[in-house]
Amino acid sequence: MPPMSALPLAATSLLAATVAAQNPALTIYNQNFAVVRERLTLDLVQGVNDVAFPGVTTQLEPDSVVLRDPTARVPFTILEQSYRADTASQQALLRMFEGKELDFLVVNYQQQTERTVRGRLLRAPVANGYGSVVEPIVEVDGVLRFSLPGQPLFPPFGADTILAPTLDWRLHAGAAAKFDAEVGYVTGGLRWIASYNLVAPEHGDLVDVVGWITIENTCGKTFRDATIKLMAGDVNKVTPSEGPRGRSPAGPDVGAGVAFAPRPQVTEKAFDEFHLYSLPMPMTLHDRQQKQVEFVRATNVEAPGCYVYHGASWSLPGWSRDQYRMQRDLGTPSNQKVWVMRALANTKANGLGIPLPAGRTRFYRRDDADQRLEFVGENSIDHTPVDELLRIYTGDAFDLVGERKATDFKSAPNEMEEAFEIRVRNHKDKAVEVRVFERLWRWGNWNVIEKSHDFVQLDAASIEFRVQVPANGETVVTFRVCYRW
Repeated sequence: MPPMSALPLAATSLLAATVAAQNPALTIYNQNFAVVRERLTLDLVQGVNDVAFPGVTTQLEPDSVVLRDPTARVPFTILEQSYRADTASQQALLRMFEGKELDFLVVNYQQQTERTVRGRLLRAPVANGYGSVVEPIVEVDGVLRFSLPGQPLFPPFGADTILAPTLDWRLHAGAAAKFDAEVGYVTGGLRWIASYNLVAPEHGDLVDVVGWITIENTCGKTFRDATIKLMAGDVNKVTPSEGPRGRSPAGPDVGAGVAFAPRPQVTEKAFDEFHLYSLPMPMTLHDRQQKQVEFVRATNVEAPGCYVYHGASWSLPGWSRDQYRMQRDLGTPSNQKVWVMRALANTKANGLGIPLPAGRTRFYRRDDADQRLEFVGENSIDHTPVDELLRIYTGDAFDLVGERKATDFKSAPNEMEEAFEIRVRNHKDKAVEVRVFERLWRWGNWNVIEKSHDFVQLDAASIEFRVQVPANGETVVTFRVCYRW
């Protein structure tokens, strides 16, 4: 940037201006930040112009600001930028008047009288960071008081007092120009999350799915009639206290609505390595407000339930595999809970087939007696692409009990054997299938040499017995596994 003396001016001219923004546009990320874009009219004279842009957010990142002419027709240079968030408030003004005298208005509501008291403010009230406020100290007539004697009365605002967070620019223009500029910046205090309500009848596995987007604004600014887009996925963002983070796998985002009634819809497109979703209509988003938008509705989605028993209860307290693989009792404490799981295939054939962003899932069943919905469990899902299977834990079965115990353990220099007995008891009036899950964790080279039931190998170290448990009965699963190294 050339020095001021080198600027091509006959004389440096200053223009103090405050500009108003037009309808804003937001791109909100599900990581508590957003990109804000606003249009503003700049009326610049040739030379140096001072421009104030009030009404930005309280969590703006100043070094992210981009001020530009979208048409690239008007050349100008930003000589200086300042961001001020010290807006006028009683607490801020009291801090400014520490050590000075102030008038305080004392009102007697019973007698309907008013009087003014003069006092010296020695310490302003201030939050201590623990949810309470440090008391003020005011000297009145030679006596110290640990409270304000009345409503403080301040002199008129000075020229540098601001009522809203403000960006101040000093711009240099080679020629006079009036045009619509765009300012964009990154700010904290805006986020969105997805949530899903799944409603099933009292009996059966078909559910209706309603997906919501919840947008939360805590950035200190109200956006009126804003165009809003949502970015889904894990975008890497550096905070001031850390360096670049390892990149998490990017997930797909909120898909276009399924089985919508005719109305404006959320639209979706792939964008870079993420997905970008546009809300159908402009929206006013007030500060300290949460707002919901429905983005998916599907009916008769198959979500069959299943029971899973994972009987082993163990942890590996920082040991190496050589240390823990020979511990006889590690992993033998038994968990008795049988999990209730729901499986949803995210496919078009199943009424879905859209990218599902991470969010909370709530399950309801409709009571046949009065048709009222009863809450029966919730969990959360990660970003789920199309054609993937969701398995969601919703709680523990009341009438199913599991029991697991080790029945044998033998070790030799290059091998080890262990055997288990797993009992599943069913106190229901109907038979059920239970998936008995076992992780063969001691060593990668293993072989099940004895078993009471067939199993399915899920991965390199996991197997699952799918067994029928009779009504008011019990099923016993036994197996012996040999590890070699």
